[in-house]
Amino acid sequence: MARPADSATTTEPEAAPGASPWRDRRLLWRRFQRNKGAMFGLSIFLLMVITAVFAPWLAPFDPLEQNYLHAMQTPSAKHWLGTDSFGRDILSRIIYGARIALIVGVLAVLLSMIVGVTLGLISGYYGGMVDTIIMRIMDGLFAFPILILAIALMAILGLGVRNVIIAVAVGYIAPFARVTRGDVLAVKEETYIEAARLTGVSHMAIIFRHIFPNVLAPVIVQGALRVSAAIITEAGLSFLGLGPPPPTPVWGSMISEGREFLVISPHISTFPGLALMITVIGLNLFGDGLRDTLDPRLKK
Repeated sequence: MARPADSATTTEPEAAPGASPWRDRRLLWRRFQRNKGAMFGLSIFLLMVITAVFAPWLAPFDPLEQNYLHAMQTPSAKHWLGTDSFGRDILSRIIYGARIALIVGVLAVLLSMIVGVTLGLISGYYGGMVDTIIMRIMDGLFAFPILILAIALMAILGLGVRNVIIAVAVGYIAPFARVTRGDVLAVKEETYIEAARLTGVSHMAIIFRHIFPNVLAPVIVQGALRVSAAIITEAGLSFLGLGPPPPTPVWGSMISEGREFLVISPHISTFPGLALMITVIGLNLFGDGLRDTLDPRLKK
C-alpha cells in the first residue's frame, strides 16, 4: 500500500532542465514577497522613482533659487530641512538630486550591462583566443579601483551628467563580463545546447535564444546590486568636484558644500547624507532579495 504524502510539507516545483527561470513569474513573486528586507528595498526604489519623476510637483521651492537673507536656516515650517549657505531649500535640492542619482545609477549600469554581457557571451561561448583577449582586457579594468578609474575618465571627458554615466559605466563592465562568462561556460555544456548545434542552429541563435535566457537571472541580480554602487561612485565624484557642475543639485556636491559649516549648520550635509544612505541600503536590500529569488545556486 502506498504511503500517503504528508500534507503539512509542501515543496516548490522545480524547473525542468534548460527551462527559463522566468517561466513561473507568480512563484518568483511569492518567493520575493517572503523576504521583508527585499520588500523594504523595493519600496525605497519605487519611492525614489516617484520622487525623480514628479520632482517638479513635489519640490516646494526652485532648487536653484538663491536667497541670502535665508541662508543656513535650520529646519522650520517653511523650509522643512533648512537651507544651505546660498539660501537654497535643501529638501527641494534633495528631491531633484534623486533624479540625477537615479539617472546616473540606472543608465550607467544598463550601459555597462549591455557591453559586459555581450563580451561575456562571446568570450564564454567561443573560448580560445577570443576568450583570452577579452578576459585580459577585463583584467586590466579590474586592476583599477572603480572610483580611481572614474576620476581618470572624468579628467579626460570633462564635467557633465553624460560623462559621469560613461565614466561610471566603464568601471562596471568587467564584473558583468566575468559573471556572464562563468555562467555561459556552464550552460553551453548542457545537452540541449549540444542538440541545438547538431540540428544546425546558428551560433548567434544558440547564444541569444538558448544561452542568454538561462544566464539572465544572475545578470539581473548583479545589475540591481551595482545600481547602489554606481550611485555611491557618482556621489564620490560629485563630492570631489568631478560630477555635474554647480549649481546642479547633486547629493555628493551638497555633502561637500556643507563640510565648511558642520559645526554651525550640520543639517546642510546631514540630510543629503541620510538620503544617500537610505537609498543605498534600500537598493542593496532589493538586490539581495532578487539574488535570493532568482539565483539558482541559492535555491533550496
